Amino acid sequence: MATNNKVIAICRSGGEFITNKDDGLLSYSGSGDAFAIDVDHNTSMSDFKTELAEYFGLGVETMMLKYFLPGNKKTLITISKDKDFMRMVKFSADAGTVEVFVMPQESGVVNVSNMPASRSSRTTASEGVVPVITAAGEDDAVDEDMTNDFQIDLAMPDESPLPCNFVLVDQKHHTAIQQWENVITGVDQRFNSFIEFRDALHKYSVAHGFAYKYKKNDSHRVSVKCKAQGCPWRITAARLSTTQLICIKKMNPRHTCERAVIKPGYRATRGWVRTILKEKLKAFPDYKPKDIAEDIKREYGIQLNYSQAWRAKEVAREQLQGSYKEAYSQLPLLCEKIKETNPGSIATFVTKEDSSFHRLFISFYASISGFKQGSRPLLFLDNAVLNSKYQGVMLIATAADAEDGIFPVAFAIVDAETEENWLWFLELLKSALSESRRITFVADFQNGLKNAIPQVFEDAHHAYCLRQLAEKMNTDLKGQFSHEARRYMLNDFYSVAYATTPEGYCSALESMKNISPDACTWITDNEPHHWANALFQGERYNQMYSTFGLEFYSWVSEAHEFPITQMIDEFRAKMMQSIYTRQVQSRDWVTTLTPTNEEKLQKEIGLAQTLQVSSPEGSLFQVHAGDSSVNVVDIDQCDCDCKIWRLTGLPCSHAVAVIMCIEKSPYEYCSRYLTVESHRLMYAESIQPVPNMDRMMLEEPVEGLVAVTPPPTRRTPGRPKMKRVEPLDMIKRQLQCSKCKGLGHNKKTCKAD
Repeated sequence: MATNNKVIAICRSGGEFITNKDDGLLSYSGSGDAFAIDVDHNTSMSDFKTELAEYFGLGVETMMLKYFLPGNKKTLITISKDKDFMRMVKFSADAGTVEVFVMPQESGVVNVSNMPASRSSRTTASEGVVPVITAAGEDDAVDEDMTNDFQIDLAMPDESPLPCNFVLVDQKHHTAIQQWENVITGVDQRFNSFIEFRDALHKYSVAHGFAYKYKKNDSHRVSVKCKAQGCPWRITAARLSTTQLICIKKMNPRHTCERAVIKPGYRATRGWVRTILKEKLKAFPDYKPKDIAEDIKREYGIQLNYSQAWRAKEVAREQLQGSYKEAYSQLPLLCEKIKETNPGSIATFVTKEDSSFHRLFISFYASISGFKQGSRPLLFLDNAVLNSKYQGVMLIATAADAEDGIFPVAFAIVDAETEENWLWFLELLKSALSESRRITFVADFQNGLKNAIPQVFEDAHHAYCLRQLAEKMNTDLKGQFSHEARRYMLNDFYSVAYATTPEGYCSALESMKNISPDACTWITDNEPHHWANALFQGERYNQMYSTFGLEFYSWVSEAHEFPITQMIDEFRAKMMQSIYTRQVQSRDWVTTLTPTNEEKLQKEIGLAQTLQVSSPEGSLFQVHAGDSSVNVVDIDQCDCDCKIWRLTGLPCSHAVAVIMCIEKSPYEYCSRYLTVESHRLMYAESIQPVPNMDRMMLEEPVEGLVAVTPPPTRRTPGRPKMKRVEPLDMIKRQLQCSKCKGLGHNKKTCKAD
């Protein structure tokens, strides 16, 4: 959402919600009052509630706020904290308006008796105990959806037996349970599947306070009766002839039993929790296990630990997103569809001898064409770890547009970052680009890249990533110097790298030598001609880090846990949106250079006004500044001894002074890759949508496609480690012994005599 987007909140109070029994849609009836407020991401929930309290005459603490998600009139979302409020603003940004329903806390329970379960991550702020009865009896058929994944025991309130259609719950939890009272309405009600019917049955039994058991439970018919001896309650559902729909055929809604069937302990099945989570995960994909456990306890009185909540989330997410295993079998078809819908694209995969997945490479035609037509001959190579069910690593090649925006060129999914996989990736990249220009790669020098790049791109330049070099220096010299000394060394290291002239390079190196000759030796031993500006022979436009594509990493972090086909389509959608957005942005540009480069050039033109140019010697000009410094500009070679022109592609102030002296335009001497024309050429082609995979799998299978199975690797236990890009000047302070002044230990572990 753009930072300046405002949403009009139409706030209503005094009415009530009515549920349409045919379609389950909620409507707000009653005249009541209405009030409109502009809100955005800077608006706080407390200010919003204060303004509503003044208008409607309600108390801030006793006020209850709810809203509908766009396009969903079945589910009300409760706003109980700032995070919920921000979500409402974000979700409603495209629509521009949102209806907010304001009601007193005490009447909130009465007015929502037929409401479906809320998707909010925070619905009713309360705690207590709700007795929940398992949906599976002892004679249940074995079904994954009915499997008990964990056992939870809670003490029942000490009360006399009650009729089984009444649930004794803490009043604070009444709203959450009451929402399920009408999920089953009677004969002729239809469901999309038996799973959906069983889920509804479980909720219904919880809301009405009875346990049940299966008489019949298979793929054609489900017949259930109340677990209490002699109770006449029955329900039977079967598949509707010639369709996939499930229909309730018979139902006796009458109970004669009492509450005796409810025991002090109960079982909460994985399927039951999954049912609750599925709706919430649709609205909040990043729903955290910790929040899940807290919400389930508060809304339903069920205590889950972290691992139980995490497992339930995994099951619910896999049902929403599709099977991870089946996604691999869809890869051949996906590759074919990418090439079919985006002609000129490359989408290929490799399997092992046992047909298990090994590697996948994708480069869309829009990316290939954009790089060849409008991009600088500069590529960034990096990787991102995928924490999906079957793990893996994504290899990424990105370019920079004229505004230094990220332009993904190609990506691959492999089992690990190795020299073999990088060679395979670079071979396919070379084939895709068919590039005659001499490319400069900004990349790491480890994990096989140092050898792989020159093997595939023989005449390419390899600029080492400055971040990895800084980390290597910090590791190699760790333990020899104090924290402060290493901080000074790191600053001198950057001075060495960024120095544009040999003189500046030597001066920075001498400064480092004064701190430590070992540090100076480290610099010279680590191939400075691959990373120091003064010595590097390629053209990297002052781009020093392979982690240039931070935006792409955010895409990976959002989609890395999806099944592989859905993850790929998420990347495709992000790339498609990025290309379209920049196409639109560039339509309004009227200058020769892109806005950022135009601003830089105008700054150099301003500085050039104070410079004096002497008579030339051939193509060489001397430029004099007010501080008596002299720079030499070779106008024919587009070079200045300050080296700024060569590094950036824009004339420096010295060059601009010479250009103006010979009565030419500075724009004639700017790199063509920094112009609006090149930027537009880079984004001239669009990425086309790929047909929905689920729909494709329902069609007749394509002959000749390879059957792909998941790789043997599985996600290891524990919290996944994410790729983090930290500030370059961060150095962790080492322990220093107060006894011997040594590093790496304290006085308690000091071994000095």
